[in-house]
Amino acid sequence: MKEVKIVGAPDGHSGAGFFATSLDQAIGLARSYSLWPLPFATSCCGIEFMATMGAHYDISRFGSERPSFSPRQADLLMVMGTIAKKMAPVVKQVYLQMAEPRWVMAVGACASSGGIFDTYSVLQGIDRIIPVDVYVPGCPPRPEQIIDGLMQIQYLAQNESLRRRNTDEYQELLTSYNIQ
Repeated sequence: MKEVKIVGAPDGHSGAGFFATSLDQAIGLARSYSLWPLPFATSCCGIEFMATMGAHYDISRFGSERPSFSPRQADLLMVMGTIAKKMAPVVKQVYLQMAEPRWVMAVGACASSGGIFDTYSVLQGIDRIIPVDVYVPGCPPRPEQIIDGLMQIQYLAQNESLRRRNTDEYQELLTSYNIQ
């Protein structure tokens, strides 16, 4: 008969069981592969997002299979295209309606910096009203760039602390409705 060796807990650990990872890491892994994007598309970058959702690029490979069209059910706000200053309060309200944790991706030159529209009526970057986690450059960006931006968001979701947004600056943003 063959002798079976039972492996015990590592040194310093005892009891019925132990975790091989921290709770932060386990939650981060789950968050990173279950992102529900909310596309806020106003112009040509939205067309590139539609291509990214299609079968050729298949964004669902990265856990973003279900686009949400309700801010209360989304955790990734993807702002794509030109944002007029009159739309700025709407974008901010959509952001504030999203539950924590939430991430923001500015897709394209217009959402990132106003793009070629340096006029009085166009917001020169959504980071003036809401915090942006990832910028995707391009006019419009290719679907590969949007996927790369999504992978950056996954990295943030997987590796950030559970208390990342508990700062004074963030709390001031939540209570303020002033458009810069």
